[in-house]
Amino acid sequence: MFINKLNQLYKPKRTLYYIEASKEDILAFYEGVVPSSVEKYANAFGTYDYPGAFFVRSLQKEVIGIEFRNDDPQVEYPTELKSIELDASFFYSVEIDHDEKIDFPFIRNLFEEIAKEDDAHRPYSDLCIEEEPEVIGVFHGYKKFRILHEWKLYNDKAVHVINDDHDQFPKEDLYRFAFKDPITGNHNWSHIEAFLEVPGDRQINDYAFAHFDFKQFRVINEAYGHIAANKALSNIVKAMNEADFVYASARCHNDNFAMLLKDMPEPELKQKLQEFFEKNSVLEEDPNYKIYYKCGVVPMRRAMLSGNRVADAAKMAQALCTGQNCTEIIFYTDKMHDDLSWRNYIKAYVETAIEQDEFVVYLQPKFDINTEKIKGAEALIRWNYKNKEFLAPYRFIPFFEKDGTIAKIDDLVLKKVCVNLERWKKEGKPLYPISVNLSRSRMYDKNLIDKLVSIVDTYGVDHHLIDFELTESATYDNMEHMLSVLRELRDRGFKISMDDFGTGYSSLSLLTQMPIDTLKIDKSFVDTIADDAERKEDIIVLQHIITLAKELGFVCLAEGAERRIQIDRLRDLGCDIIQGYYYSKPIPMGEYEEKYLS
Repeated sequence: MFINKLNQLYKPKRTLYYIEASKEDILAFYEGVVPSSVEKYANAFGTYDYPGAFFVRSLQKEVIGIEFRNDDPQVEYPTELKSIELDASFFYSVEIDHDEKIDFPFIRNLFEEIAKEDDAHRPYSDLCIEEEPEVIGVFHGYKKFRILHEWKLYNDKAVHVINDDHDQFPKEDLYRFAFKDPITGNHNWSHIEAFLEVPGDRQINDYAFAHFDFKQFRVINEAYGHIAANKALSNIVKAMNEADFVYASARCHNDNFAMLLKDMPEPELKQKLQEFFEKNSVLEEDPNYKIYYKCGVVPMRRAMLSGNRVADAAKMAQALCTGQNCTEIIFYTDKMHDDLSWRNYIKAYVETAIEQDEFVVYLQPKFDINTEKIKGAEALIRWNYKNKEFLAPYRFIPFFEKDGTIAKIDDLVLKKVCVNLERWKKEGKPLYPISVNLSRSRMYDKNLIDKLVSIVDTYGVDHHLIDFELTESATYDNMEHMLSVLRELRDRGFKISMDDFGTGYSSLSLLTQMPIDTLKIDKSFVDTIADDAERKEDIIVLQHIITLAKELGFVCLAEGAERRIQIDRLRDLGCDIIQGYYYSKPIPMGEYEEKYLS
């Protein structure tokens, strides 16, 4: 079972609005079916969480509902649902695999085991499992359940930090060094973290969270000096302390700051922050120098659910600020959270998926444009997730490329291709070259060539039947090293293709050096061929790409041809090979064998 321990979090006194739920209703909820009477409040202003299945001890039963904060005139509370007020509570939050059979005895056993290994010690507070929890909640997410089990606070040091209770510390100086920023005199991250752990100690029921920094702060330091830079830091601290919508703030490090903010509708909060940053956009030493900021904001519900890990979410949103001469404020979304959770999950699950043979290779045939006969195929990975559904490539390929897992997938595809080529050879079937992807992240593996050769030779496959496809963008990180790897692969008898030609910026300068056999024209060029609205300029570019490829001695392959007019025009322009839906979509290996090798 996959368990992702998320965080320990605090929920203040709140109201659970719920409906009576049968056992069938609960089971349906675990499959992702939320009763419409509850689901319509899923994104309502003032909800602490998402719709969930709750075991409430005082009700002695399971219900389906959603939690709202109390006594807010801006909130439209449900009137048709039953309700019960819940006391402030601490929770331990975990995520588990969607395939697990969930019931509340299972949850109790799960957290009892967790408690043996993790007693939830935090910098300013200690938690232990609540033996008789008033509330346990289960929330359905993408391929996972999020479970909140009530825990008990038994050692609260956060109150001493929040209240600046110096008597509880050996020396005032130690406290100041621990929780104050020496440059601005403001509190530091260690101080604001206490608010995140036990906000109720300051009667903060809920909050949004922001993390921001200066854009080009280095320029202020280098051009105007450290005194001017420190003054800019102090000015922003002063502004945070004076802002009426800021509960607490901190200078985290360098020019990075954090704020707990009063919750309000997103447009209103964004306007507040824009005005805040605009008021602090002028450098005292030079009124003509404009200060810009990049800020990530975590809305109240997600901030509450993140607990003391909320800064991770804010920084993720903040990292998406890529503009130059402007202040940017980006709100963290559920999609960011889901992508991160999914990325972490599949990174942990991929070995199991490989063991259970969930990755399937499809082949997309390539055809001679003149004879319209099969010339080869491209191997494409498909993930039959838990042998229940096929995931679209965008759901896993980008994540695997980022964390390096793509190397395992590349090798798996190569092995599956070689297994079939070996069998087809023994059975006397015709053999055509098959291209496999060679991810750019693998170029710096010093054992790459030996690994690839070992896989192919293990199955006795002729090297000329394997065509390694390298994406065009892969050539820019370290060109000389890249070229040496490709040359050695070609010297070993393998074919080399450059994929997606024309989508980068330096292709023409590299073509004379690249040891490639096939140049693959990107689909975006083929799409310009149309019955009407065909631009003369597009055809000229396509014509010259094909001419250049042929004059350099490359086979020219066009990807993504879907219509007859595209085939005919590409033939007229001199293209050699076609790969596209007009002839065939990617198909399972068995179907490829039956159609083209029988």
